[in-house]
Amino acid sequence: MSSKVETASASKVLKERKRKPSVERTENLAGFLFVSPMLIGVSVLVLLPIFATFILSFADWKFIQSIDQLKWVGFENFKDLMGDKVFKKSLLNNAIFLFTVPICMIFSLVLAVVIDKSVYMKSFFKVAFFMPYISSVVAIAVVWQVLFHPSAGPINQTLMSLGIDDPPKWIADPNFALISVMFIQIWISVGFNLIIYIAGLQSIPKELYEAAEMDGANSWIKFRQITFPMVSPTSFFLLITGIISTFKVFDLIAVLTKGGPMHSTSMLVWHLYDTAFVNLDIGYSSAMAVILFFIVFLITIFQWIGQKKWVNY
Repeated sequence: MSSKVETASASKVLKERKRKPSVERTENLAGFLFVSPMLIGVSVLVLLPIFATFILSFADWKFIQSIDQLKWVGFENFKDLMGDKVFKKSLLNNAIFLFTVPICMIFSLVLAVVIDKSVYMKSFFKVAFFMPYISSVVAIAVVWQVLFHPSAGPINQTLMSLGIDDPPKWIADPNFALISVMFIQIWISVGFNLIIYIAGLQSIPKELYEAAEMDGANSWIKFRQITFPMVSPTSFFLLITGIISTFKVFDLIAVLTKGGPMHSTSMLVWHLYDTAFVNLDIGYSSAMAVILFFIVFLITIFQWIGQKKWVNY
């Protein structure tokens, strides 16, 4: 009798073991079907263009030519870029534009501390500062184009009423155009950084500040010893995303200056777009895209290595 029971239980275990792989295969197939639209979209719209860009960077090919007229030129596109004055100017402008990130972070952190500690109607100020970030960049650029008008703009009208006879021409002046665009970018980005910083500040335990007050610490010491170290992960996140976003600035340039005057506001992405879709030189623009990719990649790696010295988790 016992042998029959053991045989039945053993056969039951074997059936369950056979059924488990089939159930797992069914679940895996169902999961794959659910994620396949995203995988297909990422492959077609992201991975394939990236792969094609790396290949075309070694070729000479115009957008209007057939694929049969593609010529392999090796590293000639990269050599030509080293002698391209507009490319070098765009690279320099991007390097200068990077200063918008720390300036915006400092300004946002100060605002976040003030709003979180000492301001009534916090929700109103959060919304007010966040509105530019969620607004259309094209609309913002048009508004600032009017504000920066050399003669009839409100900014220069105010400066002239204060006794400045020859105010800057702002986006029409090669010496002030890039500064003007940087100012607008800071104004747009402050709201996002502010909201992230406020979220980071609210996660700091209140007991730390209470203990510091009992030890006689003033506001500056509390900020330097508690607030800044505790929001360092937030600062690291904003630093990486901010630097990457500076290399993607396109809307403001396209609406405000189109890279001018005299290429003073030309950025890598704008020069890439102009080369690819205006001059239709796909090979040359692909080489720019590859260089841009490695610049952003190296900056991110250096930041990730350096964050171990100042980010506290």
